[in-house]
Amino acid sequence: MRIVVTDARSEEIRTVPKPATLAQKILARAAGQSHVTPGDIVTVRVDLAMAHDSSGPRRWQARLEALGTGLWDPSRVVIVSDHYVPAVDAESAAILKTTRDFARDYGVKHFYDMRGICHVILPEHGHLRPGLFIAGGDSHTTNAGAFGCYAAGFGATDMTAIAATGETWTTVPHTIRVNIEGKPGGCVTSKDMMLALCRELGMGNHFKAIEFGGAAVRAMDMEARTVLANMTAELGGEVGLVEPDETTLAHIRAHGGTADDTDITRWRSDHDAPYERVLTLDAAALAPQVAAPHSPANSADVTVHAGVAIDQAYIGACVGAKLSDLHMAAAVLRGRSVADGVRLLVAPASAKVTDAAARDGTLAILTGAGAVMLPSGCGACAGLGAGLLAEGEVCLSSTNRNFKGRMGHKDAEVWLGSPFTVAASAVTGKITDPRSLLAERSRAA
Repeated sequence: MRIVVTDARSEEIRTVPKPATLAQKILARAAGQSHVTPGDIVTVRVDLAMAHDSSGPRRWQARLEALGTGLWDPSRVVIVSDHYVPAVDAESAAILKTTRDFARDYGVKHFYDMRGICHVILPEHGHLRPGLFIAGGDSHTTNAGAFGCYAAGFGATDMTAIAATGETWTTVPHTIRVNIEGKPGGCVTSKDMMLALCRELGMGNHFKAIEFGGAAVRAMDMEARTVLANMTAELGGEVGLVEPDETTLAHIRAHGGTADDTDITRWRSDHDAPYERVLTLDAAALAPQVAAPHSPANSADVTVHAGVAIDQAYIGACVGAKLSDLHMAAAVLRGRSVADGVRLLVAPASAKVTDAAARDGTLAILTGAGAVMLPSGCGACAGLGAGLLAEGEVCLSSTNRNFKGRMGHKDAEVWLGSPFTVAASAVTGKITDPRSLLAERSRAA
């Protein structure tokens, strides 16, 4: 929709676009319209469809065969095996075989088998660019929104239709703008910011776009920004977005993707965009956060929960085991050891992360402290493979959610924190403020 304005001086007619949010602009392009309004239901063309071994081929294949169709465009489909890898039983092996056979038989060239978590694979291999509409078979598909993409999760039935036609429908969401200002203090990460927002905004922001901005966001690298977009799913949001800038374009180009300088000016909200709500988080006033079971919204300053004994510390998942996350853990663990009776498990987010951490000495620091390395993949975060919890056990985890039964037994406890906090707690055997350990090292130096 456009407003028609008559210029009294020239009597000429011109059209003035209505102000729009970034989410509206991307959806308008995908829908082939000049403007869309929150609440509109639109049919959109999908630029990229992504699925993993749990959500993709084993759900799609029988339906596609019944429909008598293949993939609408195999070059626009990315499939990643990350949930059942490596296979721990015959059922897992069968799921992985189905995934591999499907990728071969349906001509999927972008198939990443046991190379890492899907949300990390997409940016690592240059699949993202500002302005894309991405449909993924996983709730944390929102991760790609850090690159200025409209990236949302869809169920298996919808994803089958998308795989067959390249189209889907969606409702244009209202946008909540979150400005994160101030310079974060020591050991305060984007994970801590999101845990605080889960507490303040709650988890009921269904069908909302959450757009992140402000000085603290502009100062973040892309790995930190992906945590904001990824954990929009924990807020209940449909999509999390960060407007692209030079940092975005540099990352895309460095990883083999294509981006144009005009993406920065094109894919951003108008200054008078119709936000439903605007709020500000002061990062400078924030302490490291820990979320108690069984919700990310149960977050508080780490000091509130300090002293809770743990059995397991887990550094893994798409939000908690990137290279920067392993560096955080290594900064705490260097020259220290994991406490007796505590197991520290580390599952790097991708093979590339493992390689980089091996080359720069990070893995040696982690294993030297007593960490046990696990394969790259979703693993214990999704309640699969190694690292599950027994009844009554307590785990502090760098993952994005801690729902009841998520990491094993329904009567286990999963607490959430940043890699700094997880590593510090592994050293002491109880939930610990990581600032105390780093301050101790500074005094010693």
